[in-house]
Amino acid sequence: MRMAAGQFAVSADWEDNLARATALIGQARSEGARLLVLPEGILARDAQDPDHVLRTAQPLDGPFITRLCAETQGIMVAFCVNVPDGEGRFFNTLVVAQDGQRLACYRKLHLYDAFAMQESRLIAPGHDLPPVLTLDGVRIGFMTCYDVRFPEVARSLALQGAEVIVVPAAWLKGPGKERHWEIMLAARALENTCYVIGAGECGTQNIGNSLMIDPLGTVIAAKGYAAGLISAVFDPAHLGQTRQALPVLQNRRFAPPVLITP
Repeated sequence: MRMAAGQFAVSADWEDNLARATALIGQARSEGARLLVLPEGILARDAQDPDHVLRTAQPLDGPFITRLCAETQGIMVAFCVNVPDGEGRFFNTLVVAQDGQRLACYRKLHLYDAFAMQESRLIAPGHDLPPVLTLDGVRIGFMTCYDVRFPEVARSLALQGAEVIVVPAAWLKGPGKERHWEIMLAARALENTCYVIGAGECGTQNIGNSLMIDPLGTVIAAKGYAAGLISAVFDPAHLGQTRQALPVLQNRRFAPPVLITP
């Protein structure tokens, strides 16, 4: 199964972003990909106006998500958008769509209140673990950006059977931040013997740097700062051989993670 990650610089206009996302879906499908991961927060963003993401939030049945889902014939697509919470903030919502249908939604658990940022000012946290879905017999788990700093999320997905973990992100630039992103994606892959796909937004604020990593922590595809698409093949034989040689999920001595009740 071919998997892809696409990145672009999100603009302040949702119709422009819809066109860019749709183009990446078409390119991935034409290259034979069955799974495409797009970045976090692709509905709209203005680097000069942090509150723009709140004013432009749309419901799940709004025009952005409805029209983007309609483009997913023959391919599964994961992306993140801002959805109003009805109480003055929004949920950072990961949407999974395929064949024109919305399959699942996940509200980001961990809010980026770190490195002088405060996502919780505008974003309400989710309270449920992300889903694991099946595509062509492959089990796929999902998380969003800052979630990757919390190994319990990836471990819970792996224990639900995930063989691939996807991470839409808008990873902010900063000293050492690219290294953090690379290390943690590789760590989540290696400690859970999973493929990991990180799709990063590029542009003035974020690093881009989409990566695809195999179960031994090896980068198998990468993209720098420019917009574009990368792809790689999920190899079930390689996954099986890795898990046989490195049976960390069987050898662990700890119980499965439990989500703290808010």
